[in-house]
Amino acid sequence: MDTHIPMRTEPEHDLRHHGDAEVRDDGSSLVDLAVNVRADTPPDWLREHIAGSLAALAAYPDGRDARAAVAARHGLPVERVLLTAGAAEAFVLLARALKVRRPLVVHPQFTEPEAALRDAGHTVDRVLLRAEDGFRLDPAAVPEDADLVVIGNPTNPTSVLHRADAITRLARPGRTLVVDEAFMDAVPGEREALAGRTDVPGLVVLRSLTKTWGLAGLRIGYVLAAPGTVAELERAQPLWPVSTPALAAAEACVAPRALAEAAHAAHRIAADRDRLVAGLRGFASAGLRVVEPAEGPFVLVRLPRAAAVRRRLRDLGYAVRRGDTFPGLDEEWLRLAARDRATTDGFLRALGQALTV
Repeated sequence: MDTHIPMRTEPEHDLRHHGDAEVRDDGSSLVDLAVNVRADTPPDWLREHIAGSLAALAAYPDGRDARAAVAARHGLPVERVLLTAGAAEAFVLLARALKVRRPLVVHPQFTEPEAALRDAGHTVDRVLLRAEDGFRLDPAAVPEDADLVVIGNPTNPTSVLHRADAITRLARPGRTLVVDEAFMDAVPGEREALAGRTDVPGLVVLRSLTKTWGLAGLRIGYVLAAPGTVAELERAQPLWPVSTPALAAAEACVAPRALAEAAHAAHRIAADRDRLVAGLRGFASAGLRVVEPAEGPFVLVRLPRAAAVRRRLRDLGYAVRRGDTFPGLDEEWLRLAARDRATTDGFLRALGQALTV
């Protein structure tokens, strides 16, 4: 696999652009396919549980029960768990707390890890996976002297689910291997997950509870890593970094009832995504190509004049995520969130109009 490795380049992409920017100004008038948060969330029972925690706001947050619940969910000791204000905080902690010489990010992927590393003063290398290879990971493309490697699985925005054994081949003594599994609970059976593994040297797994449960505004996620790494990251956190309502959500979202509901949702999301992919294949004659197989709750597509199509879709009432802010992609790429049947069918009709203008 001929994987291109630019050496220590300055970012030419807008690493701080995220899907919410597509709907922030006039989102109430747009159907949102730009943000990868499950649309029918949070469920009523979770809203009520979070609301019930408000009676305890006079006390400082106590994360011990939530931390123990997350540890139990993954079969780990609590010393291997760190609760964070969303997975994004974990990227900042990793960038600031760990002493690394040559960090590397595998792209295209979520841009916040690289942005956090650069903000902390690091020079960041990249491995760019290629569309011609299906954006598949070649472990041999990562330089041996990279002492921190970041990869998403399933990867945002490509929706590629890398094999666990391919990712673990990146592990080395003296290397921190960060695997962003923010969307893994949207994969039926969480196949290829590394959360809970303790046999991979230097492994750090990040999880988010904001995507499946619709809690982006609450900010809750967690880190799974060796106790020494967790301790380093915890020392870099401010006091009481996770609020009482977020702690209540964390404990609830890893309970057996919630895990069963998330597993059911993963199958529904997969069906919704497959319907979207099937519909998108119908536009092949217009030059549209879908990255397949898609395994996350979103799909990546390439089409001519994608920027103009995105603007036409906005005029027709639909917001989609531009792809050119991701290293390794350009303005011909768009990311589309999987939605329910009615939303998908309406979007496909709008896409047909946008492609014929």
